[in-house]
Amino acid sequence: MQAPSVGGVRLPKGSGEVVRLPRGASLTDFADKINANPASLVQVLFHLGEMVTATQSVSDEILELLGSEMNYQVQVVSPEEEDRDLLGTFDITYGDDAGGEEDLVIRPPVVTVMGHVDHGKTRLLDTIRKTKVHEGEAGGITQHIGAYQVQTELEGNERLITFIDTPGHEAFTAMRARGATSTDIAVIVVAADDGVMPQTVEAINHAQAANAPIVVAVNKIDKEGANPDKIRQQLTEYNLVAEEYGGDTMFVDISAKQGINIDGLLEAILLTADASLDLRANPDMEAQGVAIEAHLDRGRGPVATVLVQRGTLRVGDSIVAGGAYGRVRRMVDEHNVDVIEATPSRPVQVIGLTSVPGAGDTFLVVDEDRVARQIAERRQARQRNAMNASKRKRVSLEDLDAALKETNQLNLIIKGDNSGTVEALEDALMKIEVGDDVELRVIHRGVGGVTEGDINLAIADNVIVLGFNVRAEGKATELANREGIDVRYYTVIYQAIDEIEAALKGMLKPEYEEVQLGRAEVRDVFKSSKVGTIAGCMVLSGEMRRNARARLLRDNNVIQENLPISSLRRFKDDATEVREGFECGLTLGNYSDLKVGDIVETFEMREKPRA
Repeated sequence: MQAPSVGGVRLPKGSGEVVRLPRGASLTDFADKINANPASLVQVLFHLGEMVTATQSVSDEILELLGSEMNYQVQVVSPEEEDRDLLGTFDITYGDDAGGEEDLVIRPPVVTVMGHVDHGKTRLLDTIRKTKVHEGEAGGITQHIGAYQVQTELEGNERLITFIDTPGHEAFTAMRARGATSTDIAVIVVAADDGVMPQTVEAINHAQAANAPIVVAVNKIDKEGANPDKIRQQLTEYNLVAEEYGGDTMFVDISAKQGINIDGLLEAILLTADASLDLRANPDMEAQGVAIEAHLDRGRGPVATVLVQRGTLRVGDSIVAGGAYGRVRRMVDEHNVDVIEATPSRPVQVIGLTSVPGAGDTFLVVDEDRVARQIAERRQARQRNAMNASKRKRVSLEDLDAALKETNQLNLIIKGDNSGTVEALEDALMKIEVGDDVELRVIHRGVGGVTEGDINLAIADNVIVLGFNVRAEGKATELANREGIDVRYYTVIYQAIDEIEAALKGMLKPEYEEVQLGRAEVRDVFKSSKVGTIAGCMVLSGEMRRNARARLLRDNNVIQENLPISSLRRFKDDATEVREGFECGLTLGNYSDLKVGDIVETFEMREKPRA
């Protein structure tokens, strides 16, 4: 049967049947499904006012437009469905427990701690696992997702609980949502002296969307002005009614700082799990689960924190996680202790992948490396097509005035120390809404330091480079300075978002700018009872200046910011400055964690004329 011609092109006419296509499909993919010539589809779209090539990834709207013109009902399948279709071609079932009831055993509950910024989420996890995570975080905000397993007791039985630590700032919405979807129970932390805040509501929405039972931890009950009853009253507006008010949500009054009633919270989590959930999994199948976080480690390569949801993950297994694959060479737990096998609900760090997976990517064990590579390559192709097809978000950026006067498009490269942070920063920037006069494109994002390749890409496409908790590698800095590429560094994500947003709106008129003075490499470290830790350095570029501010870099990652060069010597003589090519000894205030190979970067803040 022939369709009426469209612009002189005759095509097979559908009878309303459904055509399933992956997001980012090309006209060639569509033509294969309906047994048509791709060139004829190109012609039809041309007459409909759309100019695309046969192999170009096209948007969902164009696919649906073409389908309606030819009487086909186009269904763009979700990434999850695509993944199931893909795994089905390899005869792999993801998400279903193999075996019958007799194969299932009880597993620990997986708990996500969420809530408003500064309401005490990290402090609570500190108290539970007796570590000091928050003190090492820039700005006191948790910036990476971590997973930890703790042991507790209920009715005389030893029980395990797995905690996923999601960041608290609103910029991490995407990661926090993923934390909730891989979770059994959500603990919402609310400060008794502060009340329900916007991110509290956001966290509740994430948990409810994931159908996760909620336990409310009313924190800071030891502070003046604390009113736990007010919190219970406020949360009734969000369908969280306390048990003492006749509801089914457990509220626990705690003080994370004083360690008050922490056992009561753990007991409430286990009671909620036992009452509301059937937490069982088959440990005897091939492992499947989710990558919670991943980063690039200089010594160990790509490292992924994975949560095993079913099956048992063992050293030596062939694994595929999102678009990454490899063989598990080593697994370690949150205390950096080697683990031979990880059972359901066990979080471990996996070493041995060929690349860095994304936060929230699913992982599974397959029979051999060849299958893992094929699945990973197909996933990468699918993600590439979807990215190419997605319409670019239009926002108003008014950062580099000169660049924006010449073009209505601003390109960004985002590099960070882990994939979840990069994703969150990109997501937050794309949500900036100021107008419709400029296009924003993220043309590349990645994990690790800013490389020469990034700078070369920036040169080609007039790009601004954003580095989050990473720095430029060696010659990349020289290349960027020589070519005039704007490279911006940040260590706290909300500062990056606030500054970029302010700059893009044309409101940022900085009075000072950072000017790099010099870089020196630590060649030796000495201990002195009088002055502390002394770094014997070779000045690589510029100059070291006494009383200047410095930052310490290790493997291109910022270890410490804003340190003073409190003393500077050439041999036994005090020096005011030491120039490039000379050796010197210096101290960074009271800071003592210095290692051979570290880079000391000095800078000063100079007044900058207002534009």
